[in-house]
Amino acid sequence: MSTSLLERVRTRLVELDSDATPARVAAALRAEGLVLGDAAVLDLVRSLRQELIGAGPLEPLLHLPGVTDVIVNGASAVWVDCGAGLERTDVTFDSEADVRRLAQRLAGSAGRRLDDAAPFVDARLPNGVRLHCAVPPIAVEGTLISLRIPNRAAFTLDDLVARGTIDESVADLLRRMMLARLAIIISGGTGSGKTTVLSTLLGLVPSDERIVIVEDSTELAPDHPHVVRMQARTPNVEGSGTVTLRDLVRQALRMRPDRLVLGEVRGVEVIDLLAAMNTGHEGGMGTVHANSATDVPSRLEALGLMAGIDRHAVHALIAAAVDVIVHLGRDGDGRRIVSGIHVLVRDDEGFVRAVPALALDGGRLAVADAMSTLDVMLMRT
Repeated sequence: MSTSLLERVRTRLVELDSDATPARVAAALRAEGLVLGDAAVLDLVRSLRQELIGAGPLEPLLHLPGVTDVIVNGASAVWVDCGAGLERTDVTFDSEADVRRLAQRLAGSAGRRLDDAAPFVDARLPNGVRLHCAVPPIAVEGTLISLRIPNRAAFTLDDLVARGTIDESVADLLRRMMLARLAIIISGGTGSGKTTVLSTLLGLVPSDERIVIVEDSTELAPDHPHVVRMQARTPNVEGSGTVTLRDLVRQALRMRPDRLVLGEVRGVEVIDLLAAMNTGHEGGMGTVHANSATDVPSRLEALGLMAGIDRHAVHALIAAAVDVIVHLGRDGDGRRIVSGIHVLVRDDEGFVRAVPALALDGGRLAVADAMSTLDVMLMRT
C-alpha cells in the first residue's frame, strides 16, 4: 500500500470527520477512482487506524511479548526493550515531519500540547502507556518519543523467579518481609524493574488491608482486592490546577491506609512519606532512583534538604521510618535482577548508611554482614 494513497484516504476521512471503518474507507477509495479487494481494504483500514488512533508504525512494537519500552530517536532509529536491554528495530519513519506529527497526535490524545512553545510532554495515554516527547529545538537531532508500556498482567513472586529476577530463597525472604510489615524502599536505575517488583510485593499484602497508592503517573497495578490510587496533576495552560505528590500524600493519610505507597520518591514529598511511615503507618513502600543501595540515604538526604529540613533531621526520619532497601539492577545479559537487600543502620554521628544483608557473590545473592539485623526485624511476625 503506497504512502501517498494512505495519506490521501486519511485526508478524506479527516475532512469528513469519519471513522476508518471498512465501508467508509471503501467509499474514500472510490472517490479516489480506485476499487480494491476486501483483503486490501482491510489492510488499509488497519494501517489507517494505526495512523489515526494508534501509534502508527510503532503500534506492532507495543504488542511484542515482554516489551517494556519503545524509543524513537528521530526518523531512522527506533529501539525496543523486551527485557534484555535496548535493541534496534527495522522500523523507520519516512521523515522527521512524520515523527513530529505522531508525537503531537499522541500528546493530543493525552490532552496535552506539543509545539515550539511547549516542546516537551510527559503524560499517560488512554491505553495506560506512559508517553514522553521532545521536539526541536530542545531535541537537537529531531523529535524524540519514549513509550513505557505497563505490565499487561500482575506478576507473582513465582513469575519473578521464572524470569530470573530472584531465586526461591530471595522470594521467601521478600514474602516474610511483607508479612512482617517492614518499610521498604525499592531502588535502582531507570528501567531496572522497580515498579514491577513493587507491584508484585503489594500483591502479597493480606486481603483485609487497604493499600493507598500515590503516583505522579499511574503505573502500579497490584493484584489486590483493596487498592486506592491517586495521581498528581500538572498545571493547565493557564498555569493553575496543580496537585502535587506532597498534596496527595497528605490526603492519603486521611484515608485510613494500612499501607501507604509512593510510586516514586523524587521531590520534597519524601518528608511527608517518611513522617507518615514514622507515625503508625507500618509497611509503607516506595521507589527511588539510585545507582546503588548505599547511595539511597544520600539520595533521600538530598531530597529532604530540598524541603528545607536539615541533614540530621532527615537522617533521623530515615532511620525511624525505613527498614530495608531492595536494590535492582541488570546482570551481564541485560536481565533485570534483585542485586542486593540492605538494612539501614545509624553510625556514631547519627547518620544512616545502608549495610548489605544479601549481596551479589559470583552472580548469586549471598548472606552478608547485616543478615542478623534483618532476622531480628523479621521476628515481628
